[in-house]
Amino acid sequence: MAARGPWSARRAFVLSAGALAAAPALAQVDVGAASVMRRLVPAETLEGAATQQYSQMLEQARAQKALAPANHPQLQRLRAIAQRLVPFAAPWNPRVRDWRWEVNLIGSPQINAFCMPGGKIVFYTGILDKLRLTDDEAAMVMGHEMAHALREHARERIAKTQATNLGLRLGAQLLGLGDLGHLAANLGGQLLTLQFSRSDESDADLVGLELAARAGYHPAAAVSLWRKMGEASGGKSGLAFLSTHPSGPQRIRELEQNVPKVQGLYDAARARG
Repeated sequence: MAARGPWSARRAFVLSAGALAAAPALAQVDVGAASVMRRLVPAETLEGAATQQYSQMLEQARAQKALAPANHPQLQRLRAIAQRLVPFAAPWNPRVRDWRWEVNLIGSPQINAFCMPGGKIVFYTGILDKLRLTDDEAAMVMGHEMAHALREHARERIAKTQATNLGLRLGAQLLGLGDLGHLAANLGGQLLTLQFSRSDESDADLVGLELAARAGYHPAAAVSLWRKMGEASGGKSGLAFLSTHPSGPQRIRELEQNVPKVQGLYDAARARG
């Protein structure tokens, strides 16, 4: 992991979901129900594995002096965005009420960001610096990554992959639950390399768009963000973020079609101040 600057240890930002705002109105975007397949993997087991992997990553970054301290301006900016987004997360997943959200920043030229199961968020300085993200665009990235966790895409991917590998059937849930639960506990290190489906990505785009709009971030930033992603890739897939989050005209068109659906949420948020 490439370090950038002599960053010292930080005091972790933790936002308790117990302080979440009341549930907002019904969703304005349509993403359907979450996959029942995910139930083959115990959520608590996967979240525990994610927390362990997250801690190991932060320790590695700290050892390399790449972990931003609490007073780093970019980290403070990201944590302020998270504080606005998190209150609108609970309606998408009731487990959020037990999550302890964290946001950290790692000095690396990589264009990358992620949110692990259980609400553990990391941004790399490369995505902020190279794309020159506005607050609205950074909120769209964070909302998108939060949506993957809220919709439990990693849990679903692991369930489908391992069920296929083990030759399990949906009807054999008693056998599958134990096997998949054991596997999930040992897959923490693979959470950052899971390949989400195009459907997962579309799902996260729309849920993230709505989260950000409800928090008062301009919906049009989702479109400008992915245009920047496309320009950064130069039509290539070498970027870490774009290897799992491919940009393209179809993605942008879908976002453009959904921006009007959440415009009223943004307007209401701005009116509230």
